[in-house]
Amino acid sequence: MLSEMGALFVMLLVILLAAEVFTNALEHLGEKLKISEGVTGSLFAAVGTALPETLVPLLAIFGGRGTGNAEVSEEIGVGAILGAPLMLSTLSVFLMALFALKKRGASGHLTPEKTGLKRDLNYFLMAFGLAAVAMFVPHDVPAVRGGLSAALVLLYFVYIMQTLKASAALVKEGHATEAGGAMFLARLGLPTNWTTILLQLLGGLALLVYGAHGFIGHVEATSELLGISALLLSLMIVPIATELPEKINSILWIRKHKDTLAFGNITGAMVFQGTLLPAIGIALTPWAPQKEVLAGIAITLVAAAWLRFWAGHIKVWHLFVSGALYLSYLAISLS
Repeated sequence: MLSEMGALFVMLLVILLAAEVFTNALEHLGEKLKISEGVTGSLFAAVGTALPETLVPLLAIFGGRGTGNAEVSEEIGVGAILGAPLMLSTLSVFLMALFALKKRGASGHLTPEKTGLKRDLNYFLMAFGLAAVAMFVPHDVPAVRGGLSAALVLLYFVYIMQTLKASAALVKEGHATEAGGAMFLARLGLPTNWTTILLQLLGGLALLVYGAHGFIGHVEATSELLGISALLLSLMIVPIATELPEKINSILWIRKHKDTLAFGNITGAMVFQGTLLPAIGIALTPWAPQKEVLAGIAITLVAAAWLRFWAGHIKVWHLFVSGALYLSYLAISLS
């Protein structure tokens, strides 16, 4: 057990280092492209750091095919798909509040660009609502399930188009991405150009994926020693590991008062994981309602709706409610 805990700590350090490298390069990429912080956070950062939790359900679902563990693998896949948005909408935003509390106070304001935040949350609520409805569609009507899956993919495409369209206007309004300091590779004497930006970006991303997957492996080994079920593991523990990149990136940005990047990193990932991943789950898994699953969906939708309600005038204490919602989910699942 002690060796597993030590390995978990090492993987966490790898993720922390990778997040610093990745966010530093991403800021320079956004500045180079002359795009808004909303696009940098909601699309580039969100999709890039969502790779670990995207791979986990896919590997679980396809890895279990043709083996005797197909049912368990599908449970892990469904739990990972639904657990990721749950963690982002509750625990991730709560952690941001904790790191903003010291400098801003409980009544301090968080000021992400509100049109982008509202857009992200509107699309997420719509998509995750459709994913919830799909759980109650019988398997003997595949056309309906297939239609819902296709609708989720289409929603994400429309979301990308709207986010990119809004970028130019936001840059003119002063919401352009600005790098907060020199690029790490530049501090080693290398020039800051397209090659070095992409090199550092890919290096940071590779470290994020390596660290997150290493963390997952040791979490799974620890959970087996504790006797936790596959579904509960995938809903509660695996997403904590896979969401670490988003959490740490957003914490780094919120400490630098780059609120649009911090929130966009989380809400953009929520849209990605609330559209494309459930589309895969609907098409490739039983996608049936269970107690833990329904509780997770309900709390995720409440948490997203709460954040959407306060969009434009968010105070630090508002995000404490997100933390309370996560504790509520734990209480329901473990009861």
